[in-house]
Amino acid sequence: MFEAFEQSHFLAAVLFFFGILFGSFANVVILRLPQGESIVTPRSRCGKCKSLIPWYHNIPIFSWLILRGKCYKCGEKFSVRYLLVEAIMGALFALSAYRYGLSWTLLESLIFIFGLVCCSFIDIDHMILPDEFTLSGIVIGLVGSLLNPARSFLPSLYGVLIGGGFLWSVAYLYYIVRKREGMGGGDIKLIAWIGAVLGWAAVPIVIIGSSLVGALVGVLLVLGQKDAFKKPIPFGPYLVAAALAYMFLHGERLGEWYLQVHGFVD
Repeated sequence: MFEAFEQSHFLAAVLFFFGILFGSFANVVILRLPQGESIVTPRSRCGKCKSLIPWYHNIPIFSWLILRGKCYKCGEKFSVRYLLVEAIMGALFALSAYRYGLSWTLLESLIFIFGLVCCSFIDIDHMILPDEFTLSGIVIGLVGSLLNPARSFLPSLYGVLIGGGFLWSVAYLYYIVRKREGMGGGDIKLIAWIGAVLGWAAVPIVIIGSSLVGALVGVLLVLGQKDAFKKPIPFGPYLVAAALAYMFLHGERLGEWYLQVHGFVD
């Protein structure tokens, strides 16, 4: 038992290391993908003096802390969000080690987490959820359900159909009533992707959870800024937060209870 405990710590430490590396790459994706730029070249450089950032000044988390978030040449400040994305990715990767152990589900969760984090920050910046993540995520989620012995294909397929279909219906009804779009197609594809990975039982929990968090944040924004309700708010990060909570807080138990209460399962 003690040996297994040590192994889980070692796996978590390894995944944290890889997580911050992927977090560094995620920062590149978040910045460049919406602009249609290559995520491979050119190398990272300072936005002000255009100096290339040497590899030893591009070590995730540590370089930002050592340089105090500034360019080593001109002193231009780098956003603290670079540090935040790397730390979030590292922490989520490490948590996945404790949650799933060395398994197919762990591999799926790491791919899922990387995509969700990228999509969240892209949605915050540009109010879009790229098809490169959402549509490919649906495919990967469905294929994963066939390869992963811990999952089944039909719950994954139902997750795509129910998740995407529900939000599409909500968006369509909103358009009929208000004569304008209230929810983008990206959100619909995002919940379909979440359903493909987490299964159809996760869909109502994620939708309810994201709606509650979104409503709370909306109220706080309105209290702080009177015209905040007139501004569009990206819904993707709330869906992502609810999906991650479902993953790490054993949300499948709540999902099963919800479906039993409403008579969907025995």
